[in-house]
This record gives sequence, structure tokens and C-alpha cells, in this order.
Amino acid sequence: MLIQLIIDRFEGKYAIIEYQNTIFNFPRSLLPKGAKEGTVIRFNIGIDEKETETRRKNIKEQLDNLKKKDQGGDIQL
Repeated sequence: MLIQLIIDRFEGKYAIIEYQNTIFNFPRSLLPKGAKEGTVIRFNIGIDEKETETRRKNIKEQLDNLKKKDQGGDIQL
């Protein structure tokens, strides 16, 4: 999905971005060089299925390793 955003202004390290009547902060360092107030920027947003699955597997492995180390029981305070 391709979306267009407008840079409203800059505040410190952030660009204030407008998208469909919504305003949000975006790290200025991630903007292309030459971006300034009033610049229209485009984002192509999509899901990376392969990376998502890789991260899910990694998290599952970490959780499984933690469960192996768990001796059971409740924590005593």
C-alpha cells in the first residue's frame, strides 16, 4: 500500500507529519535528505511475511528455552 504524507514542521529531532487529518511524530533522521516543511513523502507499507515468521520462530525458541529452565512453583515475596 502506497501512502502519501506531508511534513508539517520540525520540532527538534522529529518531523511532525500529517496523514488524513492525523498528526504524528516521525524521526527526522529517517527522512530523505532535502525533506523540508511542506514536502510530500511517500511510504510503501507492506508485510514482510518471511521476516515475521523468522521472528516468531525466534521468540518461540526463546520462550521454550525459558520454560526448560523453569523449576515450577510460585514466586515467594
